[in-house]
Amino acid sequence: MCIIYKKGAAMEDFLSRFEYIRNLKQRVRIVGERSVPVEVGEPLLRERLMIVTMPDGTRRATELIFPEKQGTYPAVLFVHWYEPQEPVHNNRSQFREEAIRLANRGVVCLLVETMWSDLDWFYKRTQADDELNTIRQVVELRLWMDLLLAEPGVDARRFAYVGHDFGAMHAAILATVDPRPTAYVLMAGAPNFPDWYLYYPRLEGAEKDAYKDHMAPYDPCAHIGKLTNVPVLFQFGNNDPHVPLPRAHDFFACAVEPKEMRFYEAGHGLNETAEKDRQLWLEAVLHAKLPPR
Repeated sequence: MCIIYKKGAAMEDFLSRFEYIRNLKQRVRIVGERSVPVEVGEPLLRERLMIVTMPDGTRRATELIFPEKQGTYPAVLFVHWYEPQEPVHNNRSQFREEAIRLANRGVVCLLVETMWSDLDWFYKRTQADDELNTIRQVVELRLWMDLLLAEPGVDARRFAYVGHDFGAMHAAILATVDPRPTAYVLMAGAPNFPDWYLYYPRLEGAEKDAYKDHMAPYDPCAHIGKLTNVPVLFQFGNNDPHVPLPRAHDFFACAVEPKEMRFYEAGHGLNETAEKDRQLWLEAVLHAKLPPR
């Protein structure tokens, strides 16, 4: 089942679920700032660690990596995957090296914490939590965008979202809720949340069907098609147990042009080739010549 919202009361009700009070000044606490070690001859970079209080009171950490030289720069929001078997990278550090390389190329990058930064998050939740968790996570993503786009020198017309796993799936809802990203890289995401949320706890029969119907309004495939004139790069592994090839094609089919899908000889974590492709694609999209304001 795939619900696609159109204009009207149903859409207004859906959008209202993701409303929040921005007030960034009251939410952000800067922990510290320092220089990023770089190779001789490379541009000087800075990194800033911040704690942000979310609308529900949760505190999340985030790291901004940016060129030290003042100027006007594109921006990327990086949203990590959930992989408790790789605890070192089950957090904002997953994309740290990519962010440094992009910052060297003149891009402001924000690495963020999510609800799945907690290694045990998936097993602590139940299906009764999933709808509210999804709403709260999308609200957090919107707040992260507020923070990144408020940074002096960031060009909001060149703003990419990079998400892996759940980071890719929640991004799709932004297509309906928040149009600010001008490009997306979606890595190894599933077209529907129940594809993964039904791993645990197990549901059967009518209870399972009712859960799928209840979560259908949030399915990534219900929203990704709302992106128009926004380039999207889908990246999948040929040997991904969590996103079988037919499901990858289903997700891609829900999107509209301009879109591109690439497969790699890899599992759910993808590989270095995917990372290089992502880097080149982002540089091309973010540094493309823009029309005058």
